[in-house]
Amino acid sequence: MVRLGSGGPVTVVAFHAHPDDEVLLTGGTLARAAAEGHRVVVVVATDAMWSEPPTRLDELRASAAVLGVQRVVHLGYADSGHGALLYADPPGRQRFVRAGLDEAAGRLADVLVEERAGLLLGYDRNGGYGHRDHVKVHEVGRRAAELTGTRLLEATMPRDAVVRLARVVRALRVPFPYEGLERAFSASADITHRFDVRRFARQKQAALAAHRSQVEGSGRLAAVMRLLVRLPVPVFGLLAGREWFVDPVTGSGRRC
Repeated sequence: MVRLGSGGPVTVVAFHAHPDDEVLLTGGTLARAAAEGHRVVVVVATDAMWSEPPTRLDELRASAAVLGVQRVVHLGYADSGHGALLYADPPGRQRFVRAGLDEAAGRLADVLVEERAGLLLGYDRNGGYGHRDHVKVHEVGRRAAELTGTRLLEATMPRDAVVRLARVVRALRVPFPYEGLERAFSASADITHRFDVRRFARQKQAALAAHRSQVEGSGRLAAVMRLLVRLPVPVFGLLAGREWFVDPVTGSGRRC
């Protein structure tokens, strides 16, 4: 694991766009950090309120409890959606993509300062698969790290592995958004940290299952999520037991 300080526990803050992202990109890393005695906080930019109760934030809290996360913070923004159309802001809230960079980064920085965070987890420069809220997380995470001097690692996946996995999913005739994957996430050469989290596969799978509205729904990734939560734990661990990050400062790779 990344050395998170001078030998003692520190606080790890994971910044995500929507509920369920915390599992898909960093679930094993968060469970591992918690098991090693670090305080783990999840900050989510949006509540992704596209479903009926129980709300996505309720599901996030259930998922976080499984992973050992000790605090969940919602920055107060609304999901910006995907596709060509950007909807009007809902009453009383602003869509995340419309938020001013310094204003949103200031909200995140307030959490980092309050928690005395030793590590911030954000997203790579592509925002993973390019969702506008994910790209915004990348921008806001970098700015908040600058404002507070917090060490930053950016969650990602090796692009070639994503393309190979998509081919397997397609061969199984599982619906999946395939477009743009050749430009998504990060090139393998850019990845600096590779975490082995296979021993936390059961927790990660259970945390994913806590997002019931997404697993049982009709969203873009619903069919893939249903497949993942139904796999035997050892098989799930083979598929989802590694997590990847980019260090935007050092650029030096390591396996942990």
